[in-house]
Amino acid sequence: MPQTNVLVVDDEKEIADLVEIHLVSDGYRVFKASNANDGLDIMEKEDIHLALLDIMMPGMNGLDMCKKIRETKNIPIIMLSAKSSDLDKIMGLGTGADDYVTKPFNPLELTARVKSQLRRYTQFNPNSTAVKQQNEISIRGLVINKDNHKVTIYDEEIKLTPIEFEILYLLASNAGKVYSTDDIFEQVWNEKVYEANNTVMVHIRRLRGKMKEDERTDKIITTVWGVGYKIEK
Repeated sequence: MPQTNVLVVDDEKEIADLVEIHLVSDGYRVFKASNANDGLDIMEKEDIHLALLDIMMPGMNGLDMCKKIRETKNIPIIMLSAKSSDLDKIMGLGTGADDYVTKPFNPLELTARVKSQLRRYTQFNPNSTAVKQQNEISIRGLVINKDNHKVTIYDEEIKLTPIEFEILYLLASNAGKVYSTDDIFEQVWNEKVYEANNTVMVHIRRLRGKMKEDERTDKIITTVWGVGYKIEK
């Protein structure tokens, strides 16, 4: 299997070293930088498959570095931050990041997030050599198979319309990212939104009903009030 390269950018050496130890033990090749400029230099020279970026760094911060990376690359980016509010997470994801992990974090959870993001990335980028392409997404009892459009919740299959499937797949394949109703409409229907409508909200309500979300406290689809919807990994 080809080597998978991960870039870790954090000005706290102890954290960068800890992350490196766990990623290397899982077979990844790790490049480290203590600031954004050095990290960007590494990305110019190496074939990086995923980046872990600390938000609070001297000079260019992680949010600005994320924006810079997004100008040319679509690799998975995970933000690391001591700030844990929903607003901070939304800001981090809003810059183009794929996931957000709050410090202090469990290194095993972080490596699991790395694996998840790489699986998702190669699923939509079949030419990527980072890891073998996958056709299934599994999140907290939810399993979605894109090949046969089969969806199960805790081993119980549910029947979805094509639109419902595409909405669910969009949210699940970008776990942690918040989508507004306009974003969902434009990506699923492939049309621009010209006026406010509740089309997406109606489909989300039907989808939640089929998933029996009202019977569980740990809901799979969550509402970020005033922003949109997301599925948390």
